[in-house]
Amino acid sequence: MQTQRDPDYYDRLIGEKEAASYLCYSVRALQNWRVRGGGPMFIKVSGRSVRYTRGDLQEWINAKRVANTTCPPS
Repeated sequence: MQTQRDPDYYDRLIGEKEAASYLCYSVRALQNWRVRGGGPMFIKVSGRSVRYTRGDLQEWINAKRVANTTCPPS
């Protein structure tokens, strides 16, 4: 049975805890990527407030896909 998703599901802003859960990573990993680079795109709402969209998270996941171990992720 197919369920219908909210049309804004991939565009809605989510916090770092939900983003970390979506990626199966820790919040600390997201924080490190924001400082060092290499992580998914994020939105800096204010000095201490960061948000993500599921669409950006999904794009980051898709960019990491590889066909075999000799192919580096893009």
